Amino acid sequence: VFHLPRVSRKEAKPQTCQLSESLDTSSSESEAESEPEQVSGYNRLLATLKDVSKEDEEEEEEEEDSVIDETEMNLEDGDSDISVEEETAVASTDMQKNAALPADPKGKDGHGPPGTSEESPEEFTDAKHESLFSLETNFLEEEREGNCSLKALQDPFAQHVNKELKEKEIQAVATNPKTTHQLKWPILGQLVFSSRFQQLKPETFKPPKDIDLKSLHLQKPLESTWIKTNSQFLSGPPNSSRPFTPLQKELFLIMNSYRDLFYPERTGHVLKANTQVRTNNSRCRSQKLGVGDDDDFRDQGLTRPKVLIVVPFREAALRVVQLFISLLEGDSKKKIIVGNKKRFNGEYGSDPEERPPNLKRPEDYEAVFVGNIDDQFRTGVAILQRSIRLYAPFYSSDILIASPLGLRTIIGGEGEKKRDFDFLSSIELLIIDQADIYLMQNWEHVLHLMNHMDLLPLDSHGVDFSRVRMWSLNNWSKYYRQTLLSGALQDAQINSVFIKYCVHGQGQVAVRNVPMTGCISHVLVQLPRVFQRMEAENLASVIDARFNFFVNKILPQYRDAVMSHTLIYVPSYLDFVRLRNYFKKEELNFTHICECAQKSGVSRARHFFLQGEKQFLLLTERFHFYKRYTIKGIRNLIFYELPTYPHFYSEVCNMLQATTRGEEAAWTCTVLYSKYDAQRLAAVVGVERAAQMLQSKKNVHLFITGER
Repeated sequence: VFHLPRVSRKEAKPQTCQLSESLDTSSSESEAESEPEQVSGYNRLLATLKDVSKEDEEEEEEEEDSVIDETEMNLEDGDSDISVEEETAVASTDMQKNAALPADPKGKDGHGPPGTSEESPEEFTDAKHESLFSLETNFLEEEREGNCSLKALQDPFAQHVNKELKEKEIQAVATNPKTTHQLKWPILGQLVFSSRFQQLKPETFKPPKDIDLKSLHLQKPLESTWIKTNSQFLSGPPNSSRPFTPLQKELFLIMNSYRDLFYPERTGHVLKANTQVRTNNSRCRSQKLGVGDDDDFRDQGLTRPKVLIVVPFREAALRVVQLFISLLEGDSKKKIIVGNKKRFNGEYGSDPEERPPNLKRPEDYEAVFVGNIDDQFRTGVAILQRSIRLYAPFYSSDILIASPLGLRTIIGGEGEKKRDFDFLSSIELLIIDQADIYLMQNWEHVLHLMNHMDLLPLDSHGVDFSRVRMWSLNNWSKYYRQTLLSGALQDAQINSVFIKYCVHGQGQVAVRNVPMTGCISHVLVQLPRVFQRMEAENLASVIDARFNFFVNKILPQYRDAVMSHTLIYVPSYLDFVRLRNYFKKEELNFTHICECAQKSGVSRARHFFLQGEKQFLLLTERFHFYKRYTIKGIRNLIFYELPTYPHFYSEVCNMLQATTRGEEAAWTCTVLYSKYDAQRLAAVVGVERAAQMLQSKKNVHLFITGER
């Protein structure tokens, strides 16, 4: 899919950088035809500095070899049902597909399954505007060249990229204890500051008071367009002294400090970087490439892409691009040039008439599944002065917008001949939005992406090494990359990514508010709710401990025919496959519904369960996430594990009232949990009650009818 653009072949003085042995490493994954001898990524980069004449002769051949065949990389497009006879291990293979998708391309809801549309073969080819968006051939206007004095030095961006970490600081990261400090801000609430680089001084990091837009070092034209663009969120009349909402003000202060941020309550970088490059282009031209300290011109990474925005659906990507256009255009009568805009709107937009008018779903569902919900996409965006180029080749892009699945098909896996992840080598700002949705898609794609961030590239891609920042050459980019991670909930897997992969030198900030009441207060039906605690020796043994506890302690109570109409809610797909195989082996009277089931199979399963022809119904959380069908006929409810989304607990409990035939007195609800489910338990029952349940010696906790 990648088309490597032609780049300026200007002669540059090679730079030699002495690296320690511990840092002179390359990616653990290499192409199958590479030499047996291991060569460091940095040495491979230096080896690409050939004679100009030789490069010119081989330019066409390199461009042809760099194109990735889309059809060979599309290994994860399809999806299919898994037979009951398959072992649990097969489910792990299914994780390489988009297992969160229903098989019916156009179901009752009017939504096609994400990830079914194929990318255009011309996705990364637009040679017509190549020279217009090339940074090497663009210069800043002469009258603006000298505007870098004290104001520029005070810019947080300049302080961020110009700060040089010492090698001893990098080496000490692995052994330094993490220092943490908690603060409470008026809007964000409980914040946890942490870092392994320096002793934190949280007293200097206080909630913002009044902010004047002129003091924020915004790059033109943002300083003039932000107020209008953001006016829809402001309660009062917009002005430069009140440019943000109270929440935006606190979030911006953290983001502008270039700290990593985890914001689990989700309900200007490129312009500055490109301006710095064009300013130095002008300085080099005026000094005829031979005057001044070479380090003054180090303003780039090893590859051009600086920002990666990960979003779950095409609709979200469309909104991001529309926001870019709005911020760059503002009130100006002169419209900015947007290349390939019509094509982008056609491929990322949606037809409102495709959605059934009588479709009724909860508000959170309506907010997530709006517009085009295809989840296999990727596109490059190049921004220069008053022009935006969509579908720019990745190595000519400033911003990459993609889904985890779209990136996974390009990054590939170990042993695949045609794969590419060099474009991730110099990402300075990583935005992972709506991270909770990736738990419902395929979290392995997120982990695969994070494992390939900020690795030394395997090819030079025409880089001018005299312009590359030293911390990029030293393979320290991950300590300068700011990560903004947002989602709708606290989850152990999301927390793990933030702790493991976010290591910015300025530290990390995480919002850690705890729910006081829990979603149990939203349960409307009158039924006893029994929470049964199971014991596990460690986190690794929880999966087996839960299965054994269920088949030995819980299931025997429901085998009797009297306990019919029992729905078993299973959050994990792997647990679902394991239970399905066990029920098949024991010849239990059951049916099942998962996200991979065809529409006809879902209808049959719902009918058999409602009529009592099947005693048990296994239901996956992903199916509930993508469809939100009301399952009728439930009399007994078992949560095999606490739901990922806490409000799913109340939604499923309230399904019991869908069919009332006078058996309300016999309704039951059982929930399994362990001490490792503290976050999910607190979200359901409230933090105080969860603490009591986890500290209590009792393993069974009964919530009486109607208790909140």
